[in-house]
Amino acid sequence: MRSRRRLRSRIIISFALFGLGLTALFAAATIYLRVRMEDQLINDTLTRELRHFVDFKREYPEPDARWSMSLFEAQIVRAGRLATVPFAWQGYDSGVYDIDDPDRGGLNQAYKLAVYKDADYWAYLRFDVSSQKLSERQLLLVLGSAVVLFGLLSLVIGVWLSARVMSPVVDLAARLRELRKRGDYKPLAPHFADDEVGQVAEALDDYAARLTHLVERDREFNADVSHELRTPLAVIATTTELLLGQNLPDKAQERLHRIERAVRQSTELTDALLLLSRSERRGPTDGEATDVARVVEQVIDISRPHLGSKPVKVRLDVEEPLHTAAPSSVVAVALTNLIGNAFKYTQEGEVVVIVGHGRVAVEDTGPGIAAEDAERLFERGQRGTTTVKGAGLGLAIVKRLCELYGWKVSLAPRPQGGAVATLSFGRE
Repeated sequence: MRSRRRLRSRIIISFALFGLGLTALFAAATIYLRVRMEDQLINDTLTRELRHFVDFKREYPEPDARWSMSLFEAQIVRAGRLATVPFAWQGYDSGVYDIDDPDRGGLNQAYKLAVYKDADYWAYLRFDVSSQKLSERQLLLVLGSAVVLFGLLSLVIGVWLSARVMSPVVDLAARLRELRKRGDYKPLAPHFADDEVGQVAEALDDYAARLTHLVERDREFNADVSHELRTPLAVIATTTELLLGQNLPDKAQERLHRIERAVRQSTELTDALLLLSRSERRGPTDGEATDVARVVEQVIDISRPHLGSKPVKVRLDVEEPLHTAAPSSVVAVALTNLIGNAFKYTQEGEVVVIVGHGRVAVEDTGPGIAAEDAERLFERGQRGTTTVKGAGLGLAIVKRLCELYGWKVSLAPRPQGGAVATLSFGRE
């Protein structure tokens, strides 16, 4: 909605500025041409009349003369006889000049002074242009009002035109929102003309068809994988349970227990990945909240092979009971990655798992992580720079599970060395 308003505003502003600019340019050109042509006409007329005046004087020599009318004042003297010529005029050479002089009332009066000088005569012709200046100001006021009026008219037309231009885009956005609410996609192109918006609708239809086909194939693949994986895992789990019931040597019993843990971990991982692929959030299978502390104990037991014979102590601190409304398999997958990483990367010292206050914190004395890697490690395919390099998928899976269930996960270096991973469930 915000982007649509911005686009419509740009259309309105562009049209209004175009109308205003065009009108202002026309007004400026009108004023310029009017002033220039009028000024040129007056100058040429004054120069021509002054020359005729001098030619007449040459033909009929008389004493120096001076004429004065309402708009004109003319004076001609023989060269060198300047007593009757105003002092301010005497310094001008032949030509036409724009002059402002105070009148009898003390106000500036605009006039043009045409000057002609030769070896015999000096002639002056003054023409009052106050009325022309007044008409110029009136024309400027009228054109300024026209610019404002046409600017407002352009704004109104821009609003109306933008609504007409944007109506197909608005309709397309409304239909997309309606499709999102309904959940089923219906073709958009038939509702629009064969123009740019129609081409966008057609491209959306094509993209939606390909995306729907891809989602259907993904769902079928997930269902097939789920079915094909669950069957052999169930067979392995059943066979292992039967073998554990027999009287076998201790070493064989230990290996069977490892197989049993691996089968359980694979089953939980399969369930979690299927939930992620479907973006499906499920609750506990038994209807009761999952005991996080019990799941942590199981994960620690499953992950112990990562320790091997390393001098690492494992301590579990349950500060208070913690439950969450999520399947135990999902909780186990998230914690297996965090606890398993601590076991793999800690060469000596201890790993402490703290349960309570709405979170599980895993602290280790391993090589730690760089502060700049803390957020990046949760991106798919990213690896740390100070730890053993893996595939970069485990923490990405944890992050996706947290986004699905509304949890929070974080990594941070410990001041005393090592790292701390925190999975926060919130108060549930």
